Amino acid sequence: MLRTKGEKAFEAVNIVLLSILVLVTAYPLYYVLAASFSNPAEIMKHTGVLWGLKGFSLESYKYVFRYPMVWIGYGNTLVYVLVGTAVNTLFTALAAYGLSRKNAMLCNFFMVLITVTMFFSGGLIPTYLLVDNMGLTNTRLVMFIWKMAQPYNLIVMRTSFREIPDSLIESATIDGANHFQIFWKIAVPVSKAVLFVIILFYGVYHWNAWFYAMVFLRSKSLYPLQIVLRDILVANDVSAMTEGMVGMDEKEMIGATIKYAIIVVSTVPILCVYPFIQKHFVKGVMVGAIKG
Repeated sequence: MLRTKGEKAFEAVNIVLLSILVLVTAYPLYYVLAASFSNPAEIMKHTGVLWGLKGFSLESYKYVFRYPMVWIGYGNTLVYVLVGTAVNTLFTALAAYGLSRKNAMLCNFFMVLITVTMFFSGGLIPTYLLVDNMGLTNTRLVMFIWKMAQPYNLIVMRTSFREIPDSLIESATIDGANHFQIFWKIAVPVSKAVLFVIILFYGVYHWNAWFYAMVFLRSKSLYPLQIVLRDILVANDVSAMTEGMVGMDEKEMIGATIKYAIIVVSTVPILCVYPFIQKHFVKGVMVGAIKG
């Protein structure tokens, strides 16, 4: 099929703009990765664009991996991601299935209440008082059940469940299946693409969770990795990682690359997992958002 000059020009402009966008997005990632493997003294002296390594060094990673809070944070984050994602996905799917049934009582009423929470909240102080009165502050449990079913994810999954043909549900009911059997054996397998998207959303949410962890958790033994990362990057506190160093200049030099190294350490796992479920992402969101 022959293309007009206008179509070719439009395609060329798109390629140029998207290439620039890729470079603008990828360069900060490349800079952090290159700086983390560079010599701290060379990085301190360097200004401008970083094109390559400035003297290969693993010194920063040595300090990161021997810092106990990194391993404690990693362990806690893995627990929060695995358990939290499983709990959130299960309860979101159960609630979405119940609200997707057209003959369910007060279904529309509950959907209005759920939707309202996307725009209005009770505020931080009432939320903290509620969680504290329930005895959940400074416990792992609060990280699992807090925001157990997020409204947006629930709406996406409910939309997917509503697209299941009524004839399929009726056939299963005639064969003697109850709602739990229909949910596990029909609704979940049919909506597998959307389910992967919800798992991805909750997994990334728990991996990046730091604000409510900072609000509800007081014991450092319960801190997720992102709180450890925040203390190092935002509070600029690398003193615990540079114990034993004598000179302030030495601490400042290694401190700069330690920050880059811990960013890499905290980002690599989620980047490794994402490609395996990315193929379900677009399909799941389109199914859950457009249909209905």
